[in-house]
Amino acid sequence: MSPSVITVETKEDVSQDLIINLSPSGVSLRGCIRVPGDKSISHRALMLGALAQGETKIQGLLLGEDPRSTANCFQAMGAEISPLNTELVTVKGIGLGNLQEPLDILNAGNSGTTLRLMLGILASHPDRFFTVTGDDSLRSRPMSRVVKPLQQMGAEIWGRKNNSLAPLAIRGNSLTPIHYHSPIASAQVKSCILLAGLMTEGKTTVTEPALSRDHSERMLRAFGAELSVDPDSKSVTVTGGKTLYGQSVIVPGDISSAAFWLVAGAIVPGAELVVENVGVNPTRTGVLEALAMMGADIQPENQREVAGEPVADLRVRCVGRLKACTITGDIIPRLIDEIPILAVAAVFAEGTTVIKNAEELRVKESDRITVMAQQLTKMGAKITELPDGMEITGGTPLTGADVDSYTDHRIAMSLAIASLNASGKTTIHRAEAASISYPDFVTTLQQICL
Repeated sequence: MSPSVITVETKEDVSQDLIINLSPSGVSLRGCIRVPGDKSISHRALMLGALAQGETKIQGLLLGEDPRSTANCFQAMGAEISPLNTELVTVKGIGLGNLQEPLDILNAGNSGTTLRLMLGILASHPDRFFTVTGDDSLRSRPMSRVVKPLQQMGAEIWGRKNNSLAPLAIRGNSLTPIHYHSPIASAQVKSCILLAGLMTEGKTTVTEPALSRDHSERMLRAFGAELSVDPDSKSVTVTGGKTLYGQSVIVPGDISSAAFWLVAGAIVPGAELVVENVGVNPTRTGVLEALAMMGADIQPENQREVAGEPVADLRVRCVGRLKACTITGDIIPRLIDEIPILAVAAVFAEGTTVIKNAEELRVKESDRITVMAQQLTKMGAKITELPDGMEITGGTPLTGADVDSYTDHRIAMSLAIASLNASGKTTIHRAEAASISYPDFVTTLQQICL
């Protein structure tokens, strides 16, 4: 089938409709794909590079809007960052504690990672004043989860709704180390506190109910921080006062971006795809485990380690109907960003898939539980919302419909993959949201459709 069935229309307000219009014979997928650099690692490489002494070289950086927001913020505070590209980005760091007071408000755009991690850094820079904000979506997302532990360390932070919403104002202080028992397993919360702990005198510890992704721990060690992990107690400790030094960082492909193609390859009849150079950090591979439970045929190839992060090529083939499973408990923090696309997989699985303990989805770029349930229901799916997840009864054929991304990049891409197995025409409104994390998503989709 010609890729011309997949088109983009730009409207007068500059929003975009992604139109996928399938012929009665359907579509199949073939090809090798390289996904963008891991977003979590890209953010951290830029931040730690700015805080380090000397030069940091970054290869494979994600060119989405979120890392651009991080780069812009740290440039405004004195770090020298070369133009962003995938080949080589250089960051000339200014050393811990040397960030300058910016002349204007720092804007994190749509990036919760930028804002939450940066708060820990800004709060620990004494005698400087910072104001941070974001777009409409980010200004509605809860910041109290990082503000409260920072206040326990002595931070001075003010904001809307009892200091819980951006814009936020921060007056930097000399912080005191704490042992924080986080009520949620969140890499953003953990990373924020560890970054604040870099400039304290003593040991700062974060204990979580379940282990969240560990990119910060790996990278902090690589840059020279003194850090220890106790897997038994699910605790991480950083010792303040150590100097960070610039490093060479190679960013692997983002497994969250790869997940869209893994599900597409598993549900579209006759599909076979290879997704190359994917980061398979064990704290991020919950999506692979969930798809394995559903019977997906995904084989890792060419397994290797790149700059401290495990990497593999992932081959996926459609070998028949997936089967339902239950996704809950400790696996949730390791696949929280992939739940929208896993919901799509569940729509095409035999039986009822149950997703629970995922209430965090309600405070992402959109309420991903409600939005995915509403939009997939428009296409004919059978979904029941739960307070902390969804029940999805698979097996009902989908029909093309008018759906909306709600300006959420993961919603936009998940609906696009769902439409590959739906009859007729699907129009995804505000599909430009995909560029937040995957600027070439539509181009890649057009290239692999047969």
